[in-house]
Amino acid sequence: MSENLLEVKGLKKYYPIKKGFLNKTQGFVKAVDDISFAVRRGETFGLVGESGCGKSTTGRSLLRLIEPTAGEILFEGQDIRKLSMEELRKRRRDMQIVFQDPFSSLDPRNTVERILEEPMIVHGVGDAKERKAAVLRLAGG
Repeated sequence: MSENLLEVKGLKKYYPIKKGFLNKTQGFVKAVDDISFAVRRGETFGLVGESGCGKSTTGRSLLRLIEPTAGEILFEGQDIRKLSMEELRKRRRDMQIVFQDPFSSLDPRNTVERILEEPMIVHGVGDAKERKAAVLRLAGG
């Protein structure tokens, strides 16, 4: 098993600029242009930068919520770009984006318990009793 949990090599995400009557591509907006990094197991990694520099686009590309233009994304040694949508859906259980604006990530109408349990429900993890025990463990209870 690789020492790296995540390896990103040459990641790019370009958006075409279309113009004219025939809607021809005139150029590209390079939202993410050739970034590479690795995150080792047990390591905390933060991607920081000014507004509009491509942080969210990078995160969405890593999870293939948007398709990268180029590059290699290895999660636990597996190339995420080569997975079928069904395989990717299963792998997403092990991945998560934490958005820079916590208020857009947390719904104040939900309890912490509900917020922690929701991904388990979505991914079919355990029954209600098992999920409650897992939530208590996560919350330090």
